[in-house]
Amino acid sequence: MSFLTIFSAPKPFSNPHIATIQGNAIQSWKHLGPDVEVILVGEEAGLAQAAAQYGVLHLPLVARNKEGTPLISSIFQLARQNSHSPLLAYVNADIILLPDFVDAARQVSDQVGKFLLVGQRWDLLINTRLDFSGDWETRLRQWNGEQGELYPPLGSDYFIFPRTCFMEIPDFAIGRAGWDNWMIYKARREHWTTIDSTSSILDIHQKHDYSHLPGGQPHFHLPESDENLRLAGGRLRKNFGIIDTDHRLEHSRLSGPVWTLKKILREVEILPLVKWKSEWMAKVFFHLFHPAQAWKNFLHKLSRAITRPSGIERKG
Repeated sequence: MSFLTIFSAPKPFSNPHIATIQGNAIQSWKHLGPDVEVILVGEEAGLAQAAAQYGVLHLPLVARNKEGTPLISSIFQLARQNSHSPLLAYVNADIILLPDFVDAARQVSDQVGKFLLVGQRWDLLINTRLDFSGDWETRLRQWNGEQGELYPPLGSDYFIFPRTCFMEIPDFAIGRAGWDNWMIYKARREHWTTIDSTSSILDIHQKHDYSHLPGGQPHFHLPESDENLRLAGGRLRKNFGIIDTDHRLEHSRLSGPVWTLKKILREVEILPLVKWKSEWMAKVFFHLFHPAQAWKNFLHKLSRAITRPSGIERKG
């Protein structure tokens, strides 16, 4: 039985650059050792062929929304049903992983029960198929050290957790904004150990454009992202990021967060959601900490209410 199952829902392989970077990612996962199983979910163009080429399990029958986008709830359910490892890891299909990914998972699972492991990514422009022979890890670390850029601590491109966590997930659309923030919110609300592993895991995000999305625009502006936000329970939950983790993994050991002024204020701000579980107090605290944004949200709602059709048809 494997120790860790990595699962993902890749984009179509019809774009040559996307096909290249997804192939790089999948090969890196396959090189993590015999304790790692890889599952690809979906029926996007070229996915079945890629799964066969790289020798990984392919699960095509995923539930989708009305736009045809695979649902996170179905992706997670399929991975759970078709694996037996104690740990699961959802990873975006453009992320290259190194052996420290498995090392970190072992270190955390030896120290705590229920947890969520997340971290910041490094952006690196890769346009060619990578060579995974020889000391490929050292080569990638050197390349990333020279040209990689650390992405801000917002959402996460990977989630490692025990299979007993996240048993129920809203029907989020994959590849759209909001659901990764909800994962961190959910872990904090359930009082699972929520861990920032940025200093222990090097995950390399291969940079790409947004030609695979409707209109070629970033996912933040798509209606499906608005629906994800609604399913998450509103903007307060969407605001959760890596700053909201309550532990760090450094030098193989878990420790508390770095208590900067920003972190202290943020913990106070999210207190109603993660401790008291009070929606109305969370809104009060949001207004106190973000008055300008709260006023902007109010004006936006007021504008929508004024311009919304009344639904009353006048007869001439």
